[in-house]
Amino acid sequence: MWASERPLRGPRGLRARVRTPVPRSSRNGREGPDGGYATAETAVALPAMVLLCSMLLWGLLAAAAQIRCVDAARVGARAAARGDGDAAAVAAARAAAPEGAEIRLERAARTVRVDVVLPFGGPGRLGGLLTVRLSSAAVAEREDVRIDDSPPPDGRLPGPGGPP
Repeated sequence: MWASERPLRGPRGLRARVRTPVPRSSRNGREGPDGGYATAETAVALPAMVLLCSMLLWGLLAAAAQIRCVDAARVGARAAARGDGDAAAVAAARAAAPEGAEIRLERAARTVRVDVVLPFGGPGRLGGLLTVRLSSAAVAEREDVRIDDSPPPDGRLPGPGGPP
């Protein structure tokens, strides 16, 4: 046996073990190729992911508010076309509209038009920068006025000279 092959013995005949320092970040006893970069990348990527998720949520809420604006314009135009008063039509539209929406009603000879406009603010401190204007308009043909001179469906003409 050669001298270099003999085991090293300590002062009491115990074998000496040579220990090499192992990095604490390594689980399998070997230092990985990243050298701790994964932690730094996670620290940068996590806030970016939170920002992305909050912006996607804000977009979803904006889409829901837009759908409510469309519904409010439709409800208001339908109520005004039936012959309900302006106040009743605006109240019906306001009940379906998101809070803070502006509602305008315009009557023409044959149609009514309801416009719903809502400034939708962004999330948190970015609300002033990311405010979008959501709007919708609905037009309906009036049912309370006659459009042409055709006789009514029952064949009676109004006024004197018509069939009894």
